[in-house]
Amino acid sequence: MIQIDSKKIKEIMFSLGADLCGIADAGRFADAPEGYHPTDVLPGCRSVISFGCRFPASTLLCKTPIPYTRVRNSITAKMDAIALDFCIEMEKYEIVSVPIPTNESQWDKKTGRYRSIISLKHAAEAGGLGTIGRHSLLITPEFGSMIWLGAVLCDTEFEPDEQKEKICNDCGLCVESCPVNALENREMDQQTCWNYAFGDDEEIQTWRIICHKCRDICPYNLGSKNKFVNNNSKMER
Repeated sequence: MIQIDSKKIKEIMFSLGADLCGIADAGRFADAPEGYHPTDVLPGCRSVISFGCRFPASTLLCKTPIPYTRVRNSITAKMDAIALDFCIEMEKYEIVSVPIPTNESQWDKKTGRYRSIISLKHAAEAGGLGTIGRHSLLITPEFGSMIWLGAVLCDTEFEPDEQKEKICNDCGLCVESCPVNALENREMDQQTCWNYAFGDDEEIQTWRIICHKCRDICPYNLGSKNKFVNNNSKMER
């Protein structure tokens, strides 16, 4: 069997289009909800490969929600394709790996919440990509919260990355900006947020995302690689 290490794992992930990649061992998921641990998906999982792709920050400037909505839909397909191609590549090294869907959730009746089969943002935090902010979004040093996440489970142990120090300073701006008070408690009111932000626009007859105020207001929403000037409006804090 051809040997492969953490460095090679990242080279492959970057070659497929990822902008960030980090590795966590399965032991970092001890606090996962019942039924949503990596080994609940892949028995024998030893490593979780987390990756991220930058989300165009310019979409935050638009007066219409359509660009942000369409980019979100398109990048979901991109993330799933990267995860699938990565798993196919891993089979060349005789490594068992499973892609985690980027935007697919199921109802967890134990907690009354929708969940991915493993939490992508917690996987990213465990893999050292960034830390989860007060608004419940992952914040990375490079791209702030303008990042979309994917993950792959592997049955092989790879050297894990160091986890980041906390980035969010709990300033509370996201809590104050939420039009439906979905961030009043530490655990986001998921359904209230979704009911307000996502849905059909009867006037223009299309599904759209109308709210990302918590992302807009965050002092760390852009990161070090997303700062630029657009139409004389600086998108930086």
